[in-house]
Amino acid sequence: MFKIAGALIGFYFFGIFGAIVGYFLGSIVARYSAYGIGGVNPLSSAHRQSVFLATVFTLMGKIAKADGRISQDEIAHVEEFIKKTGMSAEHRQQAIALFKQGAAPDFEYEPKLREFMAVCGHTHSLRQMLLVYLIVMALSDGQIDATEERLLVDIARHLGYDRAAFRHMLDMVLNQSHFAGGQAPSATALDDAYKALGVSKESSDQEVKRAYRKLMSQYHPDKLMGQGVPEDMIAVATEQAQEVQLAYDLITKSRMQ
Repeated sequence: MFKIAGALIGFYFFGIFGAIVGYFLGSIVARYSAYGIGGVNPLSSAHRQSVFLATVFTLMGKIAKADGRISQDEIAHVEEFIKKTGMSAEHRQQAIALFKQGAAPDFEYEPKLREFMAVCGHTHSLRQMLLVYLIVMALSDGQIDATEERLLVDIARHLGYDRAAFRHMLDMVLNQSHFAGGQAPSATALDDAYKALGVSKESSDQEVKRAYRKLMSQYHPDKLMGQGVPEDMIAVATEQAQEVQLAYDLITKSRMQ
């Protein structure tokens, strides 16, 4: 509103040049109105990345401790997660501190999710990647127990996913993990591949390709970085994309036979 008003006033008095100047002056007024003089836009990329990282590691800690104890598998998963991101020693210590904060018995996760939604919630990719990372965390010891699932369902609710949408994503991530590291296909690999893409054997070739392209777009590094996923964490998302690619390749190969 301030930008348009400034442009119109500037045009009225000084023509095209005045409109341009008025537009930029209006944008400054809008910024001060929203954030205060010297204020920082909370949706800036650096701030989004900071909030995203803090939310990921604190909620990882919360999920790891949900069943009452943190297993060695869960510790190994977090260490591997940090290693994949290529964090500096300083950032690694910060991530570990955040994980421990989330694992504390008195940690309340709702305020952290409210902050996340206020800063990052307008971007679907950030909400989805947070939930994907947390599901993978819960799966790190080979299964998701009832307390972990209840926690994930509630986190998903705060992120705008109903129970059905959460179950759909859980099923996809679970089956995508079956293709991690290019492991040899199992007897149920083709069924897993369809579930990994969120489609079925009855889906048309076009529907399968559409689901594949949608997932690959969601995991695309440039898109994720542009929407606020920290560069350090892109490697983790890239692995998810590789799993989707393997699942799609298996489906297309089976349909050509």
